[in-house]
Amino acid sequence: MSMREMKKTLRTRLAAVALALATLAGLAPVDAQMGGPALVKVAVASVKDIAPVTMVPGTVVSRHDARLSAEVEGRLIMVAEVGTVVVTGDPVATVEDIALRLLNAELKAQVTRSEANLRFLENEEQRYARLAESNLTAVTQLDQTRSDRDVARGDLEVAQARLQQNEHQLARTAIRAPFDGVVVERLMMPGERVMDGATVIRLVDQQSLEVIARAPLDYFPFVQQGLLLDLRAGEQPALGRVRTVVAVGDENTHQFELRLDIEGQTFPVGQTVRVSIPTSGSRQVLTVPRDALVLRPEGQSVFVVDGNNQARQVSVTVGVGQGEDIEILGEVAPGDRVVIRGNERLQPGQAVDIMDS
Repeated sequence: MSMREMKKTLRTRLAAVALALATLAGLAPVDAQMGGPALVKVAVASVKDIAPVTMVPGTVVSRHDARLSAEVEGRLIMVAEVGTVVVTGDPVATVEDIALRLLNAELKAQVTRSEANLRFLENEEQRYARLAESNLTAVTQLDQTRSDRDVARGDLEVAQARLQQNEHQLARTAIRAPFDGVVVERLMMPGERVMDGATVIRLVDQQSLEVIARAPLDYFPFVQQGLLLDLRAGEQPALGRVRTVVAVGDENTHQFELRLDIEGQTFPVGQTVRVSIPTSGSRQVLTVPRDALVLRPEGQSVFVVDGNNQARQVSVTVGVGQGEDIEILGEVAPGDRVVIRGNERLQPGQAVDIMDS
């Protein structure tokens, strides 16, 4: 046999083997085609009370957002840089205090002088009192000394009060953070002269966040304190719990205000979000976790695991959602096990191994 004939015979045999393997593969079960059972995590479809919702705009704000003002007049010698992180009590700006410190020294001297004068008059009053007992001095002299002593006591109290006022002003030359936060704006710069009450700096707590939203008054009966609502910032989901509902509508917009604490998520202050507001009373619907939904070109579906641990793909229609759950309509019954992890590449009829929760 020539070399050419040998090569031709070899190609023919290889083609036959390939055809036989392809035939066997076509007859192999789905599990063999998929490489064995798929490892999945399941949840149970259940009936829950869910209310229809509508989306309203909201804004993320800080519960501690303050514009700090000067409490004494003077020249600014320090203003914290934007971005400075501070804790409660840290100085964020200081006012020059030279004049106040000089006044403080003067007032302390006045207190010392008043104390000395009072001690002298108290000793004089005691001496005149002993002389009066022996009729060695006039009663009027004793009365005059007592009067001078009382005036000196009042002068001392005035001097002490003025000293305390001065020390209070000295303490106010440092503008201190009333809460933990970050400096986000400098409204005045070092070297500028500041007046009492002028705003110097803006401080924001980026940890204590909440969402402020407004909704039509028609939906007010369906929003209660403690209700957990869906939030969405772009494609980023989150949850918010209603902390306060302001039961006063605006006469122009006919809306009420609600404030929500953000749970398990952080957003920048000023972030716009959409808030899902219930528009009617709740109703009982069949729900599954959102992760059970499979989005493919042919539509939405879920995989139900039967008693033989095989996956059955069921087409569904999606209804209202609440939190991590969503309503579905289709051939799914309460108590059915639906795949929530590992369903991305799962095929109909494929066997599954269920992982522990």
